[in-house]
Amino acid sequence: MLLNNFKFAFKTRRAWWYTATSRSRARFARTTLGSFWLGFSNLLSIATLGIVYGTVFSVEDFRSYFIYLGFGLVIWNTISSSISNSPNLFAHNSSNIKNMNLKPIFYTLEEWSFQLQTFIQSFVLVFFVFLFLKFTLINNLLIYSWIPFLNLFIFIYWFPVIICLISVRFTDIAQLVPIVLQLVFLTSPILYRKESLGSLEWITNINFIYQILDPLRISIVNGYINYQHSFLLLLFNFLGLFFTIKLLNFESKKLPFLL
Repeated sequence: MLLNNFKFAFKTRRAWWYTATSRSRARFARTTLGSFWLGFSNLLSIATLGIVYGTVFSVEDFRSYFIYLGFGLVIWNTISSSISNSPNLFAHNSSNIKNMNLKPIFYTLEEWSFQLQTFIQSFVLVFFVFLFLKFTLINNLLIYSWIPFLNLFIFIYWFPVIICLISVRFTDIAQLVPIVLQLVFLTSPILYRKESLGSLEWITNINFIYQILDPLRISIVNGYINYQHSFLLLLFNFLGLFFTIKLLNFESKKLPFLL
């Protein structure tokens, strides 16, 4: 059955990628700049937060801080958006699930594709702007960032789907997710350096969302990758993906009666 799901996902890849692309285009219909607004909005947030928090934390090197903050925010926004949209994913597609002969995995892949496209559109513009501040970023990206990117892309599929499946049975999860995400954001070294936590730095070791975010940011900004840690994360993500597909397959027949 698991193999059938993978076959179905591959067979319908053009369909779920196209519907995700259509959503991306519809979001900026009739605008002059189109999807470039994603990158511009991120740059505006980075500039504003960089000036404010850079001043609060008495940052000496604003250029490095802007790059550190910028990539952290772009990656976080993708993870946060993927998770926050997940509780209501099947509810929003309930009529299609009940009336169309499409496996539920289709809608999870469509949402994943949409988040992936949003990330790429945001990341590309921010990255090219930061190249003017630090040109070595392009070497770091091409040499060190492949595994961290793979970890991010796998994580933003399987973890939101797990939350989605839990939310179908326990609808209160939809109210809890934004609260937890806000707490995770505030306790994650995104707006500030990890060293600023002092004796509370151990929190980052149990913050698995930060464990996905930080290696990718470090690989781009500093040109460094901890291969042992990255491969362990990759193994964890593949196990999470396998378990998620298995659970989704088990719950698929029950979904029409739970929605």
